[in-house]
Amino acid sequence: MTKLSVNINKFATLRNSRGGNNPDLVKAAIDAQRFGADGVTVHPRPDERHIRYEDVREIKKIITTEFNIEGNCTEQKFVDLVLETKPEQVTLVPDTLGQLTSDHGWDTIKNKDYLKDMINVFRKAGIRVSIFVDPNISMIEGAAATGTDRIELYTEGYAKEFGAGSREESVRPYVQAAVKAREMGLGINAGHDLDLQNLRYLKQNLPWLNEVSIGHALICDALYLGFENAIQLYKRQLL
Repeated sequence: MTKLSVNINKFATLRNSRGGNNPDLVKAAIDAQRFGADGVTVHPRPDERHIRYEDVREIKKIITTEFNIEGNCTEQKFVDLVLETKPEQVTLVPDTLGQLTSDHGWDTIKNKDYLKDMINVFRKAGIRVSIFVDPNISMIEGAAATGTDRIELYTEGYAKEFGAGSREESVRPYVQAAVKAREMGLGINAGHDLDLQNLRYLKQNLPWLNEVSIGHALICDALYLGFENAIQLYKRQLL
C-alpha cells in the first residue's frame, strides 16, 4: 500500500499572513490524522515563513501517525530540531536560503561524503532517512552509496509532462529510477506537484512506491471540497 503523508505547510502560511493562531497547526495535524492521512509532513525553513520550529515541537506532542520532517541539513538548527523531536522520517532537501519551494534533488555524487555523514547522524538516532533526488540513474546510484534508507523522487517533471498530455513519456524516467532504486535496496517515496489529476497514473505505473507527500494541491482542493473529503479523495487515487 502506498501511504499518503499530508504536508500542512499551507495552513501555516495562512496563519502567518494574519498573525494569531488561526488556523491552528496542531489542530490541522490532529484532523489530518482523524481524516485518514497515513502521515503528516512539515517543512520548516530557516526564515520560518510558514512552519515554525515551535510548531514542529507542538505537533510532535500529539501526533499518532507517521511524522515526516523535511528540510536542509546544512542548517544546524534544522538538524538539532530533528534530533530533538525524533520523527519517524527525515527527508533531506537541498533548498537554498529563501527558496520559494523545492525545485531540484541532491547531487548525490558531488555531495556523497557530506550526505553520508549527515545520514549517519540521523540513523544513529533511530530516524529513517529519505533524500530528495531527480529521476536520474546516476543520482539513484549515488544515493545508495550515501547509506540512505529511501529516496524521494522529485515529481515536478512528471507533473508537467503529464499535464501536457505526454503520459507515457512523463512516467518513463521515474519507472527506470524506481527499478534502479529497488535493485539498490532503497525505499521509494515521491512528491511535488502531485494532484487529483496525475496521482492515480503515477501510482498505477510507478512500482514499489512506499509513500507520497502532498501539500499544496491537496490544501487547494480542501478549500472547495473540505479537508476530510480531500484527504479521502487523494487516498482513493492510491488504491
